Amino acid sequence: MKMLSGFSSTINSLTTVVISLLGLGIVVSLLGANVPFVSGIAENITGLVQALGDAGIVGLIAAIIILGFYK
Repeated sequence: MKMLSGFSSTINSLTTVVISLLGLGIVVSLLGANVPFVSGIAENITGLVQALGDAGIVGLIAAIIILGFYK
């Protein structure tokens, strides 16, 4: 049980780091800097939102599932 708790804690920490880096990437991208690995984040998120919107009810369900991962 202790091993599972440690694994869960590690995954939680990695998720927090990835979400923080994603936020930083969005800010840098919106400021107009052309930084490798960061410059396309805003366009990718816009494309994802547009694809979910075009998918109708399936997109709504997918958005709910994605938001469930962040809780």
